[in-house]
Formats: sequence, structure tokens, C-alpha cells
Amino acid sequence: MSQKLQFRLTVAFIGVAAGVVLVATTAFILETHYHFSIYQRQFPNTDSVQGLTYHFEQALIQAILWTALGAVFLAIVLSWLVARRITTPLVIMRKGAEAITKGNLQTRVPVHGKDELAELGQALNHLTEELERQEHLRRQMTSDVAHELRTPLTTLKSHMEAFEDGIWQPTPGRLRAVTDEIDRLTGLVGDMEQLALLESPEFELEQKKEDLSVIVDQTLTNMRATFDQKGIALKSESVGPVHAWVDRRRIAQVLVNLLSNCLKFTSKGGEVTVRTEQKGKEAILTVRDTGEGIPQEELQRVFERFYRVDRSRNRQSGGSGIGLTIVKKLVESHSGSIRIESKPGMGTCIYIHLPNQNNLQ
Repeated sequence: MSQKLQFRLTVAFIGVAAGVVLVATTAFILETHYHFSIYQRQFPNTDSVQGLTYHFEQALIQAILWTALGAVFLAIVLSWLVARRITTPLVIMRKGAEAITKGNLQTRVPVHGKDELAELGQALNHLTEELERQEHLRRQMTSDVAHELRTPLTTLKSHMEAFEDGIWQPTPGRLRAVTDEIDRLTGLVGDMEQLALLESPEFELEQKKEDLSVIVDQTLTNMRATFDQKGIALKSESVGPVHAWVDRRRIAQVLVNLLSNCLKFTSKGGEVTVRTEQKGKEAILTVRDTGEGIPQEELQRVFERFYRVDRSRNRQSGGSGIGLTIVKKLVESHSGSIRIESKPGMGTCIYIHLPNQNNLQ
């Protein structure tokens, strides 16, 4: 059972009050006994009211004095112990926070007990771990962006130098290669802008009750020609209307990103199936392909920005590495969830759960 700081302080204050009462009672009994003994020795054979009054007054005064001294001593000792218990971890946490502000993100504060101070220490450690993770992601993102931009820019530079030096003639095919590199750069910048928009506080959805199966059918109709050109079957499985509280345009964007991935990693003769179904208060969107599949150890990382399962893939076949990151952000902005199941050589299945009503109401 955890001892909360409030409970322990309450016990300490009750202890001080009980200690004062105990000291007062003890002092009064002892002083009264002492002075009545003196009274009996001074007036053994007579009943002197004046003497009795004097000794009773002395007993009362001395009992009050001893009580005051005992109470002050008890309050000082307990206050010092309580203050030490509270301030020691706070001082340690203050020093830890100062170290964090100086950039030492490996700093951790020791945590003892299970009271509010221990919870504060755990929260500070968690904050430090999160800052350290974000710093790592920032550095990784900077490195990834530089890497993603370097290759097409180097290609463009080499092409332009070859044109200038007369090594290459600006034939339509070579100019088309330059245009492809520019298109990939434009797509990468567009994806990064889209991701920045999704992570900004200004991003808002235009949600209303929609039939998810209708959105799926329209999206599949728009993309069917592309799948047919590659010889991949594109199927839809929907059982009646499937209602969800979504932004129609953003869910279509999610579906396009997922289907684009299926198109890249599914071979000719393969199959991609999109299924919608209603289950309780959720609408479930499932995208299944018969493609290459993803190794189990890679599944937790596929939503990281710029991450590719196969690092050997070029940017044309492997994409920018931001598509699934955008998908996850959009699904979570709908108060939904997304998970992936996959086995190498057997394909991939993506499950998206969306609410069918406004959770804010």
C-alpha cells in the first residue's frame, strides 16, 4: 500500500498534537503530585486553604511551562524530519532539472517510496527520457532529410554538368530523367509539408458522419486503372453501409497512401483487397495485399518517418518513407488506431479502427 505524502503529513501533525496533549497531561500530573506532597509536608495537621491554593497555582504554572517546552521541542524535531523528507528529494530534482536545462539529457533522479514526491521524480525521469528520445529523433530526422535530398541533388548536378561540358546531349530521355528527380524532390517536400501540417496545433479535421464504404469505392475507382496496368487485382469487400465520424478527404488520403504502398510492393498477378465493416461503436477498414510482406522485427518501425524496410530500395521504388507516418497521424487525429500484421512472402494486412460517432459529444 503506497503511503501518500498527504497521509504522512497528516499523521505527523496528529502526532504533534497528540504529543502536546501527552506532555501536558504528564506534566500536570507530576507537578500536581509534587506540589501536593510539599503541601502535606508543610501543613501536616491543618487544612490551609491558602497553602493549598498556592501549591495548586504553582503546579498549574509549571505544568504549562513544561508543556510549552515539550511542545516546542516536539514541533522542532518533527518539523525538521518532515522538512528534510520533503526538501531532500526536491533539491535533488532541482539539480537534475538544472542539468537537463544545460543539455545533459542522460540525467536521472533517484526515486524512493511511492508518495507524491516519488511520482514527481518518476515524471521528471519520464520527461527526460522523452526529451532524449525527441532529441535523437531530431538528429535522426536532420540526417535523414540531408540523405534524402543529397542523392537527387547530386544526380541533378551531375546531369547538368554533363550537359554543360557537352558530354551528354539534352535528349528527351535524359531531360526526362532530370524531370523525374525534380518530381521526387517536389514529392518529398510536399510530404514533409503535409507531415508538418498534421503535427501543428492549427491542424483541424472537417468531420461528419460518412459512409466509409462509399469513400472506399470512390477511391478504388480512381486508382483501379493504375493497378490494372501492373496486373494487380483490386477488390472491395463491404457489407452494407459502414458509418464513421471522419473527414472524408483525409480518410481518402489515408486509403490512397496505403494502396500506393500495396502497389509498390505487390508483384504482377497479386491481389489487394479493401474491406469495411461495422463492429459495435467502431468502423473497421482493412487493407490486405499478397505482396512481399514485412519481417516481424520491422513492424514496430514502419511508421517512423523516412524509415524503409528495405534500405537497398531507391527513392523511386521505395517512396519517401513518410507515407505511413502521415497515415498514422491522420488515423490518430480521428481518435482511431492502426496496426499491421505481416509475414514475409505472405503479404501484409493493415487494420484501421475509427469511431462511428463524435467522441467529443
